[in-house]
Amino acid sequence: MYAGEGDPRAAYSSYHDWFSSQKPKALKQKMREAEAVFRRTGITFNVYGQKDAEERLIPFDIVPRIIAADEWAKVSRGIEQRVKALNAFLHDIYHRQEIVRAGRLPAALIENNEAFLQQMIGVTPPGGVYTHIVGTDLVRTDKDEFYVLEDNARTPSGVSYMLENRETMLQMFPELFAANKVQRVSNYPHSLRRSLSKCAPNLCEDKPVLAVLTPGIHNSAYFEHAFLAEQMGAELVEGHDLKIKDGRVCMRTTQGYKKIDVIYRRIDDDYLDPLNFDPNSMLGVPGIFDIYRAGGITIANAPGAGIADDKAIYSYMPDIIEFYTGEPALLKNVETWRCSEPQSLKYVLDNLKYLVVKEVHGSGGYGMLIGPAANKKELSDFEAKLKADPSNYIAQPTLALSTTPVFTKSGLSPRHVDLRPFVLVAPDHIEITPGGLTRVAMEKGSLVVNSSQGGGTKDTWVLEA
Repeated sequence: MYAGEGDPRAAYSSYHDWFSSQKPKALKQKMREAEAVFRRTGITFNVYGQKDAEERLIPFDIVPRIIAADEWAKVSRGIEQRVKALNAFLHDIYHRQEIVRAGRLPAALIENNEAFLQQMIGVTPPGGVYTHIVGTDLVRTDKDEFYVLEDNARTPSGVSYMLENRETMLQMFPELFAANKVQRVSNYPHSLRRSLSKCAPNLCEDKPVLAVLTPGIHNSAYFEHAFLAEQMGAELVEGHDLKIKDGRVCMRTTQGYKKIDVIYRRIDDDYLDPLNFDPNSMLGVPGIFDIYRAGGITIANAPGAGIADDKAIYSYMPDIIEFYTGEPALLKNVETWRCSEPQSLKYVLDNLKYLVVKEVHGSGGYGMLIGPAANKKELSDFEAKLKADPSNYIAQPTLALSTTPVFTKSGLSPRHVDLRPFVLVAPDHIEITPGGLTRVAMEKGSLVVNSSQGGGTKDTWVLEA
């Protein structure tokens, strides 16, 4: 919020004037009201492996993160470039693998990757789109310096919190939106429906029928699945609601079975189809992948897109972007050591207490080590994991993440944040929601922003030009 001399930055100027005129007691009451709204609405997530906290509210902070229009324009160009490259990369590795032939990416990184689906070789999704919804995690380290932490190309979550954060702020502080020209995010569900509809298969005869496929109420993001289905006018279905009839995927209704054209799936590849993937899966639909290969259904995101989430692949993203776009990457990658390489492993082991170590297929903040915050036992345990299975890990330096203010009992206090903008990809356009989800480390000095690890969220404002 503040520049070096203690004056408010230009983007925060109007908000700062308003905040300075508010009484702390009134703001604390607004915090309690916000929590009540979230409880009443049922905005929760499940925490795996914690008996005492199966369902939680994500902490919400009432001080928005504000991004200037010119700053957002730069970020948007970088995200669009990156998403185009990711889709081109996915098409290539499931077809001619030109990037491997050119020696820009090791063949072993594809062949030995558990996220690479052999069944997708030669398959082109409807419209040529693999990553229909992308969540690109960004961190800011300086005034004009943004780094991409990771690309979420499987089933990125959190968009419901972005929308509910904005709705809550609009209800509680309407005067702020009258005084600040904040770009809208409320049209996201409509944009999502339009974008997915444009990716309907050729067999679609009329207005595309959409469905959200959820694992069920025990999934950590079930609230989001139900929320998005309702908001975009799609059916919320589980695997047992679907069956294959006459070469199409159909859902059970009170009038019998009805054809579906597009499935926004929120289950992993392994569980999609017990006939083609994990035979023990009770979540998917037997035979759905055969219909997909034949062009009878669109699955978003495409099966096999998860290889773009792989953190070893991530380390090659500057090369991937240049290979497919002919341009240097506009957004920086964090320096990454691939522990599968002996020299990199040696460096990581020698400097473990200074680094962040992540599983190549990890997400949600699970299975990672933040060296500077780890004790001797945690460092020792992780050293053993690295030696036992080095190819499962990458390491990165601990970045000096930017901070934004949160409202605490003693007033404003800085906390580290990241940003997850949401990107919608259709055959004819890419749409980036202005802002996205700001995740905030609620503990002073902490670098962990994941909700599963105690992080919170706040509304993200992108100002109009």
